[in-house]
Amino acid sequence: MAGFTESAFIKKLNDLNNSSQSIQTLSFWLIHHRKHYSTVVKLWGRELIKAKDSKKLTFMYLANDVIQNSRKKGPEYGQEFGAHLKKAFEHMSDAEEKTISSLERLLTIWSERGIYNETQISDFRSALKKEGPPLKKVKTDGKAPKEKKKSEHEVTVEVDGMVETHVHLSPHTPAGDPPEPEELIKAIQDLENNIASADEGVRQRIAQLPPSVTEISSIASLQDKEQAEKLSQQVNEAVTLLNEYNSRLAVEMEHRKKVSSMIRDFLQVQQELLAQAEQNLEEYQDKLIKVYSVRNELKSHIQNLPDLTQLPNVTDGLAPLPSAEHLFMP
Repeated sequence: MAGFTESAFIKKLNDLNNSSQSIQTLSFWLIHHRKHYSTVVKLWGRELIKAKDSKKLTFMYLANDVIQNSRKKGPEYGQEFGAHLKKAFEHMSDAEEKTISSLERLLTIWSERGIYNETQISDFRSALKKEGPPLKKVKTDGKAPKEKKKSEHEVTVEVDGMVETHVHLSPHTPAGDPPEPEELIKAIQDLENNIASADEGVRQRIAQLPPSVTEISSIASLQDKEQAEKLSQQVNEAVTLLNEYNSRLAVEMEHRKKVSSMIRDFLQVQQELLAQAEQNLEEYQDKLIKVYSVRNELKSHIQNLPDLTQLPNVTDGLAPLPSAEHLFMP
């Protein structure tokens, strides 16, 4: 996954569209780079103000997706967006009625699911100039709530032990936290530099241990105390050697498990981004074909149009028009 930079994020915001997949893909990328949450929210707010009116609602949908789907990873995004959303709602308070209605729906979702407390929801609603009493959570009175028909952009998931329905849920969030490319490279390099199983020197020393330290039957052949003390020393040295090497092998095993998990999570992210890239490629190839078709049709149309520069002058062969002086001569 590409590293986070301000320019990369701004470009992704410029390329963002209102499709579920576009919002989910960027949300997934931002949650992965959540350590930059402060910069992300600041840039999001700045670019929201600069965006075209038709795209501002998409920015809010993106914020919603990040806020809801980052809850399992940590509260950073929810808290940071919470400090900036009032200004965003104020900025969008003069939007058209359809947009205001969509923003009201977001506030309703946040209130019902406890994304923000009622004081914050009330502040956001006031900023949107749609003041009203705080929304109360629905009480079920022990009865199962009526099943709500979900839209195509809503998915039911379990977060912190609670089943919730998220809007524009990020696709296939992996169980692990996908590593940055540089983190994965460093982990692999550290593993290569500290592989106990590749320590030929220690392995050779273990292979050269005398049979007497591994065979209990050798004790029966001892003739005197001196031989017994010598064997005891050899056994103790063998125990120390094997204990140390086994400890190193155990550390290597845990390191390999960690690297394996990192690679798995990294590959899963790359597969999702690959699928998005393939879809984008197919979409833009279709657009290119349409543009080529328009260009060819335009060329044909231009060839059939008359060239006005080659038309004869309508005044050719006619007497010159009289001047203003001649018109008013007595």
